[in-house]
Amino acid sequence: MRAFVLAFGTRGDVQPFVALGRALADAGHEALVAGPACYGSLAAAAGVPFAPVDDRWNRLTDEPHIQEALATNYRGPKAKRTAIEVVRRTRRYVAAALDDITAAVPARTDVVVHHTMLPGQHLAEALGVPSVPVALQPNWVPTSAFPCPMWAPPWLPRSLNRLSYRPAALAPRMLLGAVGKRWRARLGLRSRRGSGDPFRRPDGGPAFVLQAFSRHVLPQPADWPGHAPVTGYWTLASEDQDPSPALARFLDSGAPPVYVGFGSMRGQNPEAIGEMVQQMVQATGVRAVVATGAGGITLAGANTDSVHVVDDAPHDWLFPRTAAIIHHGGAGTTAAALLAGRPQVICPFTGDQPFWSGRMQSIGVAPDPVPQRQITAERLIEAVEATRSDTTMPRRAAEIGELVRSEGGTRRAVELLSETTRDYPGRPCR
Repeated sequence: MRAFVLAFGTRGDVQPFVALGRALADAGHEALVAGPACYGSLAAAAGVPFAPVDDRWNRLTDEPHIQEALATNYRGPKAKRTAIEVVRRTRRYVAAALDDITAAVPARTDVVVHHTMLPGQHLAEALGVPSVPVALQPNWVPTSAFPCPMWAPPWLPRSLNRLSYRPAALAPRMLLGAVGKRWRARLGLRSRRGSGDPFRRPDGGPAFVLQAFSRHVLPQPADWPGHAPVTGYWTLASEDQDPSPALARFLDSGAPPVYVGFGSMRGQNPEAIGEMVQQMVQATGVRAVVATGAGGITLAGANTDSVHVVDDAPHDWLFPRTAAIIHHGGAGTTAAALLAGRPQVICPFTGDQPFWSGRMQSIGVAPDPVPQRQITAERLIEAVEATRSDTTMPRRAAEIGELVRSEGGTRRAVELLSETTRDYPGRPCR
């Protein structure tokens, strides 16, 4: 099997696709991952063939006015205008990325696996091979069990749960506008009804969808169809990694620290967040590794015996060496924290992050979430103390960690891709 894998988004979105590429190669298949150029080193470290594509979308949040709008979840007239700007620029940047993807198409391809926000179904149709969209979050397959995590409030009446997924189904087409249609035309395909829906095959039947999260974290609803299996998380095999000497010395010099980091998320006042972290360390007596990431946390002063600051660190290496993990609730970071088997404190910003923070609380691996808009030093201190005073939380986190590690999500995904490629009703695989 020869797979062309299309990744999109931040590191938490891209890394699962790189993990899939590695698993395909380990199983004797061929895979080329096309993704944002800034993550080429991630693929190289995993030994995965990689085609870099335009990554200007990934730098949008470097701009202060976009940071400000995102921190408020685009509330207010000014933020709404920024949202329109983000959509317009996203369309332009995705169009450039699709041009790069077109140039990178392998000579022989048996399946196109793609992020839901990339219209990979057009390329698959042009090649006459199956298109397999990947759901990293449970936003895409309707269920009556719970409302759409990305687009609907948790208090929605159960009778409206399935209907709440309609905006998610329309989101790829609304975000891309005419970009997908123009790409389709350049691929030599005629316009047809429903071609913009990544969850439909050209013959109108439902596309095969891989849901890359864990049934131990989110039990599979009875009304999810068989063509949308839950595989477990897609993870890269942990390899020996050499941390910076300074970080290694810090870890070896005392009790396991807490990790504090918000990934690519940026709040409105990173200096204030940094001060709250300092107060938390002082009040609780814990040590902390603080990842400044994209700038969501700013700490004044140099490293101390209690606090060590890093730009970033591999989650799969660092998280198992911590006592607890304070993060934003992104799907990728949440998965890494679960796999590490450590208690979590989640400070959600936006999107699906409140959903994951609620799930972590429900399965007993985290205390009440501390939303970014409501974060205070006192609430942060209380949450960290809860991970230590509630003796069941560390034990439960360890149990869940063992369960999700045993799922073998990438291996299962490879098996399912082999089956759906073999059984595809289109032309035979080349």
